[in-house]
Amino acid sequence: MNPDTPLQLLGGLTAREFMRDYWQKKPLLIRQALPGFETPISPDELAGLALEEEVESRLVIEHGVTPWELRRGPFEEDAFSTLPERDWTLLVQAVDQFVPEVAELMENFKFLPKWRIDDVMVSFATAGGGVGPHFDNYDVFLLQGYGKRRWQVGQMCNSESALLDHADLKILAEFAPTEEWVLEPGDMLYLPPLLAHCGTAEDDCMTYSVGFRAPSAAEVLTHFTDFLSQFLPDEERYSDAGAQPSSDPTQIQRDSLDRLKALLNEHMSDERLLMTWFGQFMTEPRYPERIGSLEISEEEFLDTIEQGAVLVRNPSARMAWSEVGEDLVLFASGQSRLLPANLRELLKLVCSADALHIDNLGAWLADDDGRCLVLELLKQGSLEFADE
Repeated sequence: MNPDTPLQLLGGLTAREFMRDYWQKKPLLIRQALPGFETPISPDELAGLALEEEVESRLVIEHGVTPWELRRGPFEEDAFSTLPERDWTLLVQAVDQFVPEVAELMENFKFLPKWRIDDVMVSFATAGGGVGPHFDNYDVFLLQGYGKRRWQVGQMCNSESALLDHADLKILAEFAPTEEWVLEPGDMLYLPPLLAHCGTAEDDCMTYSVGFRAPSAAEVLTHFTDFLSQFLPDEERYSDAGAQPSSDPTQIQRDSLDRLKALLNEHMSDERLLMTWFGQFMTEPRYPERIGSLEISEEEFLDTIEQGAVLVRNPSARMAWSEVGEDLVLFASGQSRLLPANLRELLKLVCSADALHIDNLGAWLADDDGRCLVLELLKQGSLEFADE
């Protein structure tokens, strides 16, 4: 997409202007980001998802004496009939993986890397419902589905910000609102990381939260070093060959630290391994158990495609691609595959197309590498046959 085209979703800003002035910097209210938006899932359907074992869900209930009680799903069918008339919120994670119409919302955010999007959380709240003032460590777009929700934003926070004494919820002990707005259906609020905010339902309402993946430095260091250690032989160790005699055998000299840094830098700066790890890490599925493998022969695959079958991405799969030297690499559901440069257009197609079929796969099925790639993704479970 053209980064200099004004977008309704961003209130008439271009993607370039938004990324320059707002992304990870300050909030942005967009009235009628999606004009005429109608919620693709009803409260009853959302509650139905919260009954499923494989779905992450929470109920937050605000009480007068002991505020913000948290209950975790899956819930029983009668769980909602015993709730009070107001002051509670149901939150369901990754609804995009279970409701295709919700997944389609992410198509509006193509000006951002697809591999950065985490999921679409959907919440239903009765009047007065909310989860208290808090902050997130990631960017989020809050799209109002129906009803009205009042949003307040306040100070920037960090890990030192004081929290209330609550076993399950990270609610700020101090919240100093600086701005507030009431959002109606189709309105959207963008919030950068670490910004304190508080949303309260004015009446029964639904909110769609498009959140983004942002690994912490601790996660990066822990996971990358674990990945890196798989490729290092045991005999490669700290060495001080050529060192001078020690004048004090109890002192760690500066040159010892320099040797240690050199050992680390040699491997930590390996861009090929870093890219491989990063791509695998950022495409790990939220629910890996939903990526099921398929036993199918090449002959069966080709015959099925030629008869008009359609391949789609598994809703739980994540895919991305990159360049590594003169080669290309495809990342699919936490795995990577090195591929020749002539498959560039096929990689783009596989990662971005809504569907794959005989018309757009075309000559790729006659190419040994191309055919093998599509078949492997089908066997792995990142691709699957669309339901008839």
